[in-house]
Amino acid sequence: MTGSPAEISALLAEMNSGRKDALGRLLPLVYKELRRLAGRCMRDERPGHTLQPTALVHEAYLRLAGQERANWQNRAQFMGIAGQLMRRLLVDHARKRHAAKRGGALVTLDESIRDPGCRVAQPEEILAVNEALDRLAILDPQQCRVVELRYFAGLSAEETAEAVGISQRTVEREWALAKAWLRTQLAER
Repeated sequence: MTGSPAEISALLAEMNSGRKDALGRLLPLVYKELRRLAGRCMRDERPGHTLQPTALVHEAYLRLAGQERANWQNRAQFMGIAGQLMRRLLVDHARKRHAAKRGGALVTLDESIRDPGCRVAQPEEILAVNEALDRLAILDPQQCRVVELRYFAGLSAEETAEAVGISQRTVEREWALAKAWLRTQLAER
């Protein structure tokens, strides 16, 4: 089941006003899209990964349900936040896996930073990208947000522009600059 943009916006507005049951009614309307997003996040993960797309969706849902002061504006913003949560979940999972291995240096990505839809395969790579994004967030928060939405949430330039509140042209420019910066950062590791 997929909800219309108006129906989704109405439920997001209800969530903003404190209606706890609105998220429960929203989930069936966006579940397919969240599942597709999780699948995209997991597509290039190592074989036998212990975290599955369905579990990633459910864990992201639990975190979304726990957000008390969210100011939901539209579907793109909601999906962007869901994508960020999935990124954090994958990073947390990678940290635990990396810690369990007891060390080992972080490695660079084969392609440094890939286009949307491609994901890193090893926990060390996820951690390296996450650390680079943390540095980028300090230097240029908007570029970091664009990368999160394009790379981790898999949003298009148009959807990212809507979620961030900037023009599509600005998204494309920020995306190109951020990818170049990240390539440099990851190549130096």
